[in-house]
Amino acid sequence: MGEQPAPRPGSGTEADLGQDRPHNARMYDYYLGGKTNYAVDREAAQAAIRAFPAIEVGARANRAYMHRIGRYLARQGICQFIDIGTGIPTAPNLHQVVQEVAPQATVVYADNDPIVLVYADELLDGTPEGTTCYVEADITQPDKLMEAIEATEVIDFGQPVALTLHALLHFITDDHNPHQIVSQLLKPLASGSYLSLTHCTGDYEPEAWAAIADTYQQRGTLLQVRNRTEVLRFFDGMQFVDPGLAVAHRWHPEPGSGPSLVTDSQVSMYAGAGRKP
Repeated sequence: MGEQPAPRPGSGTEADLGQDRPHNARMYDYYLGGKTNYAVDREAAQAAIRAFPAIEVGARANRAYMHRIGRYLARQGICQFIDIGTGIPTAPNLHQVVQEVAPQATVVYADNDPIVLVYADELLDGTPEGTTCYVEADITQPDKLMEAIEATEVIDFGQPVALTLHALLHFITDDHNPHQIVSQLLKPLASGSYLSLTHCTGDYEPEAWAAIADTYQQRGTLLQVRNRTEVLRFFDGMQFVDPGLAVAHRWHPEPGSGPSLVTDSQVSMYAGAGRKP
């Protein structure tokens, strides 16, 4: 599974793409059954799978939630989306999901990863009526990130926006104060905007997730899972969309959307969306 991806012309060198070490975005691609990964990523992913065989289930549940929340928000009339920590494109991507409901929707993708930049043109194939674009920016510098998005001039900050942070915040350790980062990202967004996020948790399988965090850290990536109370804090001051914070496969489940007949412990991923008053 997973043939080596060929970098596109002018996309960077072997060194800056980190082909000699595992990468969390390529590992996630492997969990999803993708081909944008290398032997070093597959080895690391297999180590994580040995620690917690259901980790692939959580990845698929996360992706399925992204599709459901995208459709849900588009049906609520949200036509502007900011997706941070985009990762390697995997069809259908967010813009394809929301523009199917609202062809005029605008989606801005943001990531600071050169690997994602290589494949960013796959995120720009939106509808003629809509707009998609990509900015290179770092979530740990939220003010600069929002300045980069504002500079695109495709988001009207006077109108509601959906901010999506899917499978991202568990890679932001407490040293970077992720709760404050999310608060800063939400600050310029208009009333009626939404926050959607997913976050790995050790609430159900603490020993397995400690081993997974160890596996990532040994290979150069910090991973910090959080409990329900810690994840709820990201939504301080917001009005939860029913059913509130839920394990990802339980958030508005739909037939054929993601893995079925799975347990909360297998998914081990919280998901939720809140509305800014």
